[in-house]
Amino acid sequence: MADGTTHRVLRLLGLLQARRTWTGPELAAELGVTDRCVRRDVARLRELGYPVNASQGVGGGYQLGAGTALPPLLLDSDEAIATTLSLLLAAGGTVTGAADATLRTLAKLDQVLPPRLRAEVRAIAETTAILDRGGTGVDGGDLMLLARATRDRVRVRFAYERADGSRAERDVEPSGLVATGRWWYLLAWDIDRDDWRTFRVDRLSALVVTTWRCARPAHPDPATYVQGAVTTAPYRHRTRTRVALPPERLRALVGPGTASVEADPEPGWSLLVAGADDLEWMALRLAEIDAPLEVLEPPELRTAAARLSERLAAMADPGSAPGGSAG
Repeated sequence: MADGTTHRVLRLLGLLQARRTWTGPELAAELGVTDRCVRRDVARLRELGYPVNASQGVGGGYQLGAGTALPPLLLDSDEAIATTLSLLLAAGGTVTGAADATLRTLAKLDQVLPPRLRAEVRAIAETTAILDRGGTGVDGGDLMLLARATRDRVRVRFAYERADGSRAERDVEPSGLVATGRWWYLLAWDIDRDDWRTFRVDRLSALVVTTWRCARPAHPDPATYVQGAVTTAPYRHRTRTRVALPPERLRALVGPGTASVEADPEPGWSLLVAGADDLEWMALRLAEIDAPLEVLEPPELRTAAARLSERLAAMADPGSAPGGSAG
């Protein structure tokens, strides 16, 4: 094919990958050619092994079908950079084996990209370092099994290791997976306990997907439920504080796995909900937020803040230390 035709056919392939169905006139307008030229280019794609389906009538058009092999990847600059960054972040993630798979994928990406994009992608990959996020890695196969069971609405069984090290068999109806950056969580309806539960996926073992259909409806918002479970439920104290910052600014300061942020009725303020075993530790964390605060609950948090304030004042006064003297 001539260079102009090759470029047009590649553009046509990119359009078919970007949207499910195109009519002939739509493709012709996008490519600046006639309907007849579109039909010829579609025929060229079929000769190259791309399954392009065509249907007649209302709602008909051209559609890129599912092939037996992955077609060559067509990426513009923004897509190539976004793909590279996503792969690099995955390398520092918590899925076992993801780092090796990421390197293999980056190598394949390097082979198929045009020279200009290849140089940009290499620059990002060679100058970016990803710190290990910590946490125990989860098995990618288990994640896939849980995702499919959630999609297909079937029960799963597994052995679960509790925080105290004891183990128990669980029979659950999965509702969703939630990643917090350090951990993966499964939200599921626990059959034996007749209630919703969250499970850390790295503590699962001997996972079995059954053919029993789920009887419970899917939970409406797994992310919100899991956030509440990991930020407040495991702790002795649940704290609520009003902060003189808009929600979007406050969320940038606290991670979703640390606290939840809600809009306050008063504009410019937010409600911060978090859990803590040590209220003085919580008071110190709140003091790091450079904005006015109002403690709503528990009242013991104010007492803890007062004790912390006294100790900080003593640290700032050299004359208060044993053996110290004022200047």
